[in-house]
Amino acid sequence: MATDAGAMSNADDRALVAAAQSGDRRALDQLLRRHYDRVYAVCRRILHHDADAADATQDALLAAVRALGSFDGNAAFGTWMYRIATNTCLDQLRRRKRRPTAPLDETVMLSDLVETRPFDSTVVDQMAVQAALERLPEDFRLAVVLRDVADLDYDTIADTLGVPIGTVRSRIARGRAILAKELGNQIGTSEHPTNQP
Repeated sequence: MATDAGAMSNADDRALVAAAQSGDRRALDQLLRRHYDRVYAVCRRILHHDADAADATQDALLAAVRALGSFDGNAAFGTWMYRIATNTCLDQLRRRKRRPTAPLDETVMLSDLVETRPFDSTVVDQMAVQAALERLPEDFRLAVVLRDVADLDYDTIADTLGVPIGTVRSRIARGRAILAKELGNQIGTSEHPTNQP
């Protein structure tokens, strides 16, 4: 069951965090490896540029290592890690402002789309979703990525983006509506924004 697997993963993370905080380098390495792919997927979705996403992922992992001693376990480690990654990406977006970005390499582009929850995981749909996400306004894209790729709850997204929860709900709903219109189907019908986890 997915819930049991999620609880087991969180328990494993807690054990690894405790060991890493005690100086166990192997535990730290294992912890970072467990979350690398999803953190990279989030960074790539936000930045839609491979090199920038790779840089942001490395910066986020380094920031997490530096801050690990202050991690108190109030949130799941994955949630905490996504918040760091998102803030790293937002910093990078502020720095580069309007610098043009190159399109993603299609072979890499498809690798993380399989895990995007509300979307179909066929290759054609994945390519269409990626292209549509890249055309979304940044505010909507951030909210949709944090909800549908990182699986963060609305409170965490609001805190990460520094906006009220109502704004988060609105951006997710509007972003999904734009995606659905562009893709010609009903994306996101599996989860209504009022059903907060």
